[in-house]
Amino acid sequence: MKVYQTDQIKNISLLGSSGSGKTTLAEAMLFEGGVISRRGDVDNKNTVSDYNRVEHEYGYSVFSSVLYTEWLGKKLNFIDCPGADDFINGAITSLNVTDTALMLLNATQGVEVGTQNLFRYTDKYHKPVIFVVNQLDHEKANFESTIEAVYESFGKKAVIVQYPVNAGAGFNAVVDVLKMKMYQWGPDGGAPEVLDIPDSEKDKADELHNALVEAAAENDESLMELFFEKGSLDEEEMRRGMRKGMVARDLFPIFCVSAEKDMGVRRLMEFLGNIVPFVSEMPKPVDKNGTEVVPDAKGPASIFVFKTSIEPHLGEVSYFKVMSGTVKEGDDLINMNCEAKERLSQLYCVAGSNRQKVSELVAGDIGATVKLKETKTNHTLNTKGCNFIFNPIQYPDPKFRVAIKPDNEGDEEKLGEIMTRMHEEDPTINVEYSKELKQIIVYGQGEFHLNTMKWRLENNDKLPVTFFNPKIPYRETITKQARADYRHKKQSGGAGQFGEVHMVIEPYYEGMPAPSVYKFNGQEFKMSVRNTDEVLLPWGGKLVLCNCIVGGAIDNRFIPAILKGIMEKMEEGPLTGSYARDIRVCIYDGKMHPVDSNEISFKLAGRNAFRAAFKEAGPKILEPVYDVEVRVPADRMGDVMSDLQGRRAIIEGMSSEKGFEVIKAKVPLKEMNKYSTSLSSITGGRASYTMKFASYDKVPPEVQEQLLAAYEAEQKED
Repeated sequence: MKVYQTDQIKNISLLGSSGSGKTTLAEAMLFEGGVISRRGDVDNKNTVSDYNRVEHEYGYSVFSSVLYTEWLGKKLNFIDCPGADDFINGAITSLNVTDTALMLLNATQGVEVGTQNLFRYTDKYHKPVIFVVNQLDHEKANFESTIEAVYESFGKKAVIVQYPVNAGAGFNAVVDVLKMKMYQWGPDGGAPEVLDIPDSEKDKADELHNALVEAAAENDESLMELFFEKGSLDEEEMRRGMRKGMVARDLFPIFCVSAEKDMGVRRLMEFLGNIVPFVSEMPKPVDKNGTEVVPDAKGPASIFVFKTSIEPHLGEVSYFKVMSGTVKEGDDLINMNCEAKERLSQLYCVAGSNRQKVSELVAGDIGATVKLKETKTNHTLNTKGCNFIFNPIQYPDPKFRVAIKPDNEGDEEKLGEIMTRMHEEDPTINVEYSKELKQIIVYGQGEFHLNTMKWRLENNDKLPVTFFNPKIPYRETITKQARADYRHKKQSGGAGQFGEVHMVIEPYYEGMPAPSVYKFNGQEFKMSVRNTDEVLLPWGGKLVLCNCIVGGAIDNRFIPAILKGIMEKMEEGPLTGSYARDIRVCIYDGKMHPVDSNEISFKLAGRNAFRAAFKEAGPKILEPVYDVEVRVPADRMGDVMSDLQGRRAIIEGMSSEKGFEVIKAKVPLKEMNKYSTSLSSITGGRASYTMKFASYDKVPPEVQEQLLAAYEAEQKED
């Protein structure tokens, strides 16, 4: 395979909702470019893109696939991304290393919620977008309603380049208003017959051609002057204007295909080769230090690893983009993230399950290598003397969580190793052992996301596991002031144990004044603060300890022991065993013994005094509350609102955004269990949501009663 230069390489993301036909289109483009000799089929499970066992099981993409094809002397690198929102990591990864997005639209469905979500990511990363209306051969295809939905959702920056002459079961022709020709295909697709536009379509084609010319001219002052002077633009001038408009996201071309029948694919590839911006025409990436990195083949060699996968016959495969310079087989590079030396023993151009060995890859290209020792996803590898380090790809917060345990108790370590590997392959899968909840918690983007992970564990790794509802990380706090004292005394021959601690506790908030006087049962307790310790708790919130001892009632050396005793009780709150937080403790008096007092005595005295005071201080349980944003079609708004209110949600706002209603609410985590499944059921899979931790809030009295009863029953069982 020839070595392509930077100005011959284009990197493209294939995006679209599930069922829009991305994998089928990729198969057709690789076939047309000669990379594969026959087109596979998703139903027959023989495509180069969806080649994992789990994808054959479910029938659609789970992982993103790196692909390439060659066309008109150009190398087109594609990343075929899953359409399901549960597997959004593929699209986010792809948009970080490609320069243009092909957004597929199902002609029977139009703009779906998945389309909206993916388009927002293209906006976030400022990538050009080409809309491709697919499945125009379907009997229910409706090009006009699809275009109306595109205009409603994305505005008039979307401009028709092609429209179908006969959408539906007999589809076989489109009018191209850039070329001003009609393309017609035989039943097997492939190379079209190029015809003059029939008289019946002439007026419509002229109108759309003029709209395209104006859209192209708007992005270049010199073209605008030419347009006013000549009244039109030639094809090369239009290409220039369209390219500028696409880079600025001021123009989104619309194309037509039937990927399954290979109709329109060649013309789309021709457009990609001629008009889609090259790597060198896009904004330059910057490294962690804000340095612009020019994709120059003669610059210092630097690659960014954006994806890792485990292949049955190859082991660990690292997919990378050459950010600068040229890398060659056998090169030694330095991993800038862990300062390890790595050798690129083999280089590949990748077409899904097919890999073509190459001797070198230049700046802007995408490739793969194998068996790197220390390199992981998001790592930068440089030649000696080059200091680029690229920012890691950022992924959305998880939306779904389950507790997991292996069916065989001896497999915990094996489970941990496999989960670490799965996180490398899919960074939106996260796992932690919660000391607080005494559970292994797995986080993901949805129930289907984690069920897919479970299938892989049980079928690929032969590790049976069980999912169950995770516990909620409640917190405990107090609502009023309370006073308590405790004397720990133990005598068993020889030196004994003695420590007595008097304390006042109260709710803590930022900026509260220093303690001065407290009143309990008509008695005043004056405080003279000698020093204050603020402890930032690992689970959130603070413990503030004020040493108000006067007259040497307790020696300073015992204060850390008292603090330790209090902390032990805060790690196991008196109400439900949950962590306690946001409490100020004033130690104001006590007693010690010249022989029997020691650290253990004061630790136990502090612990028990704190427990007694806590129970008298109006203790409350706090629950984690999340900011939830739901995007829902207008016709399902009422159903979604009712469901949220049944989950104790507080609705904070509603708005409309390009065909969808947006609901913002605060919802307790306890009520979000399996919400993704419920939302999909209510809306027929047409809604999506995000959630992010907001705060801890007090639970309602009836919920607190339920939690206390459940904890008491649990303690009795133990």
